[in-house]
Amino acid sequence: MTAFQRFFRLLLAIIFIAGSALSTVAKAQIVSPTKAAAVVSTERVRAELMAQAPDGVVPGQSVWVGLQLAHQPHWHTYWKNAGDSGLPTQLQWTLPPGVTAGDIAWPVPQKISIGTLANYGYEGTVLLPVPLTIAPDFKPPLFASNLEVKLKASWLVCRTECIPEDGEFVLKIPLKGSTALNRAAFESALAAHPKPLVGDSRVEIAGDTLKVSVAGLPAAIRGKTLAFFPETPEVIETAAPFTQAWQGNVWTAQVPLSSQRSNSPAVMPVVLEYRSGDTVTGYRAEARVLGTWPKLAAAATVSPALDAALKANAGAGANPTGPAGSLSLVAALLGALLGGLLLNLMPCVFPVLAIKVIGFTRHAGDRRAHSISALAYTAGVLASFLALGALMLGLRAAGEQLGWGFQLQSPAVVAALAALFTVIGLNLAGLFEFGRFVPHRVVALEARNPAANAFLSGVLVVAIASPCTAPFMGASLGLAVGLPPAQALAVFGAIGFGMALPYLAAGLVPAVARLLPRPGAWMATFRHLMAFPMFATVAWLVWVLGQQSGIDGAGALLALLVALSAVLWAFTLAGRSRIVIATLSIAGFALLAAAIGPNITKPLESAPTVAAGARWQPWEPGRVDQIVARGQPVFVDFTAAWCVTCQYNRKTTLTNAAVLADLAAKNVVLLRADWTRRDPAISAAIGQLGRSGVPVYVMYKPGSAPQVLPEVLSVDEVRAAIARL
Repeated sequence: MTAFQRFFRLLLAIIFIAGSALSTVAKAQIVSPTKAAAVVSTERVRAELMAQAPDGVVPGQSVWVGLQLAHQPHWHTYWKNAGDSGLPTQLQWTLPPGVTAGDIAWPVPQKISIGTLANYGYEGTVLLPVPLTIAPDFKPPLFASNLEVKLKASWLVCRTECIPEDGEFVLKIPLKGSTALNRAAFESALAAHPKPLVGDSRVEIAGDTLKVSVAGLPAAIRGKTLAFFPETPEVIETAAPFTQAWQGNVWTAQVPLSSQRSNSPAVMPVVLEYRSGDTVTGYRAEARVLGTWPKLAAAATVSPALDAALKANAGAGANPTGPAGSLSLVAALLGALLGGLLLNLMPCVFPVLAIKVIGFTRHAGDRRAHSISALAYTAGVLASFLALGALMLGLRAAGEQLGWGFQLQSPAVVAALAALFTVIGLNLAGLFEFGRFVPHRVVALEARNPAANAFLSGVLVVAIASPCTAPFMGASLGLAVGLPPAQALAVFGAIGFGMALPYLAAGLVPAVARLLPRPGAWMATFRHLMAFPMFATVAWLVWVLGQQSGIDGAGALLALLVALSAVLWAFTLAGRSRIVIATLSIAGFALLAAAIGPNITKPLESAPTVAAGARWQPWEPGRVDQIVARGQPVFVDFTAAWCVTCQYNRKTTLTNAAVLADLAAKNVVLLRADWTRRDPAISAAIGQLGRSGVPVYVMYKPGSAPQVLPEVLSVDEVRAAIARL
C-alpha cells in the first residue's frame, strides 16, 4: 500500500489524537458567530424583524412581518430598482410547513443623487413588509405556542462608500392572542406602498426618449408635480432631468433613454409619487410598451465562449435553444474539458498526481489493478465535481451568492486542508506510517479494496483543485450557472473528466502505461521529495488563512500544526516513553486548541485599508460607475488569496513596470475586488460578467461596454487593452 492511498487515515488519526480537545474548541467557538435575534445592529444600520398579527395566527389568513432598517444619518439602502448603482435588500425566509412568504411590499423610494449618478432607495427609517400566508390546513406542532419565523437578510448600505451587511433574525409570533405593538409602523409602510392604477397606461419609444402616459390617477393630484420611478432597472438615464405635463386627467412625461440600456421590457411597471409635506402617496401602473426598442449597447470584444455566457446571463436563465445554443454548449464543454486537463498542472494538484504515479509504477505488471484504480479514481473526480456543481447551483437557486471555489472562503476548510497536507507531508518524509494508527483489520480491509482508496484520492484532488480556475474554464463555468441543471452539470462533469483523463489513459491504454518509469530505488527518494511540495502547499494555505483571519489566525494555525506534528511523532516512539510523551503531547495540543483555536475562524475586525497614494484601491459596489461617470477608465482585478492563477498574474503581469506605466499614462483607476472571504456583492458582480470564479480582469471605458480579459494575463495583452482606451 502507498502512503497516499491511505491518506484517509488522517481523519481517524486526527479524531484519535485530538478527541479530548474537540469538545473544548467547540465550546469556545460556539459563541463566536452572531446568534440569531430579532435585532441586528451595525455602525450604520439597526435592523429589526417585526410582526403585525392583531388576531394571532389564524389558518386561512395572513399575518405581516417585516424588516425595519434604521439608517444612521447620510447612509441609505436600496429599492427593488437600485438606480445607477447599488443592490436591493434581499430576504430569505425559513418558515414552518404550511406558511409561505410573499414578496416585499416595497414602500415608495426617494431619489438619492451622488455626483453625476442617481439611486433609488431609503434614508432614515424604513420598514419592508412581507405577508405570510397561513394555509387553511396549517397545524402547529403539538404543545407549540408560537410560530417561529427565521430570516436571513442582506443589504448594501452606502454613503459615499458602500458596505455589504447581513444578519440572521428569529421571531416568535404567538399562535393565539394579539401582536400589534408595531401597528403604526406597518400602517405607515403599507400606506407608502404604491396603489395600483386602472387605466390604459403606455410607454412609447421615440428614438432616445420614452414618452410615458399614465392614466387612472385620482383627481386630487391632477396638475401636481410627481416623482417617477421605473421598476425595470437599466432602462432610463436615472440622473437625467425629464419633462412632465398633464393632458386632461393623464400624466405624461418624456424621459431620456439610457445609452447603456440592458433591458427591453414589453410591459414596464412604473411608480409615481406625490409628496405633500410629510405625506407620501405612491401609485403604480403596468404600462404597455409601444414601438421597437433600439439596439442594445455594443458588446465588448470577448472570446466566443464568454460571449455566449454573457448572452445566457442577459437572458435571465433562459434555456438556450436552436443551433446557436447548441454551439455555445459544445464550446463550453470543450473549454471545460481542456480546463480540467490543465488543472493537473496547478502547483497544489501536481504533487498529489505525482504520488499516484508511485503507486502505479509499484504494481507495473498488474494491468487489471491499474484499470480498476483508474476507473475508481475517475469516478471519485467526477462524483466530486458533480456534487460541488450541484451544491453551488442549488445554493445559488436558493438566493445564495456563491461562485466556484467557495469552499476555500471558509477559514475552517482552509485550516482542515492545511492539517491534511501537513500529515501527508510528514508521512511522505518518513516520520510515521499510517498503518500504526489503525487496527490491522482495517489495514487488511483497505488492502482488499484498493478501488476505495483510488476513489478517495479523486475526491481529495478535487477538493484542492477546485479553487483554481484554469484557462478556458472561466467562461464555461459562467455559462453553466445560467444553463438548465442537466446541461450545467454536464459542464461540471466535463471539467472532472478532463482532470481525470491523464490517469485514466495511463490505466486503460497499455501504450501510455509503458511510458511510465519502472519501479526501483528512485521511488523512495521521489516519495521523500514529494513531501516538500506538500509543505509548500501548507505554507500557501497558512498565507490564505492570514488574509481571512489575520496574523493571529495564521499564527494559531501554525502553532496547532506544530503541536499536531509533535503528537504524530510521539506515536512513533516505543515502550513507556511512547505512553508518557504521547499523553503529554495530546494534552498540550488540547490546551493549545482551546486557547488559540478560535482565532482561526475569527474574522478580521475590519477590511485592510489602502494607504494614501497606493496604486490599487479597494473595489466597492457602485464605485466603478461613479469613476466612469467622471470620464476616467477603470481596471478591476477580481482576485482571491487562494487563487493560484491570480497570484501568478499579479507577480508576472500586474506588477510589470511597463504595464503600470501605461495605466498611469492613461489615468486608469485600479480597483481590486478581494474575494478571499465570501462577499455577496463581489459574487454578484462576477456573475454579471458571465463568470463564476476568479480570476476575472475587466477594463471599463466611458461610453463603452466592459472588456473582459483572459484568465491568464500576458504583458502584451494588457498593454494592447490599455492602448485601446
